[in-house]
Amino acid sequence: MDIALWVITGVLAVAMLGAGLFKLSQSKEALASKGMGWTEDFSSAAVKAIGAAEVLGAIGLIAPAVLNIAPILVPIAATGIAVLMAGAVIVHLRRHEGPGALPAVAFSPWR
Repeated sequence: MDIALWVITGVLAVAMLGAGLFKLSQSKEALASKGMGWTEDFSSAAVKAIGAAEVLGAIGLIAPAVLNIAPILVPIAATGIAVLMAGAVIVHLRRHEGPGALPAVAFSPWR
């Protein structure tokens, strides 16, 4: 069971790290031109803050458990990611972007 938990955590951390670094490295306009229309509803600083939260969440999922330093940060990071994703769902629903734009459905093989 521990192996499955680590695999799932690792996949989530890599996905969040990639998404966060992508948002941090691109301008708001570049993100919008690459299909992230939701950036039109946010300031550049807010988009960067979302990217930073994703990066910190990814680090928070892995680093405390691996380094055995303040393991309480792992569930806090997971909760932060869940709140971030819930906010993403709300934004996409308000923009009437349909189920394909929702974070949990966007990469689903059943789409």
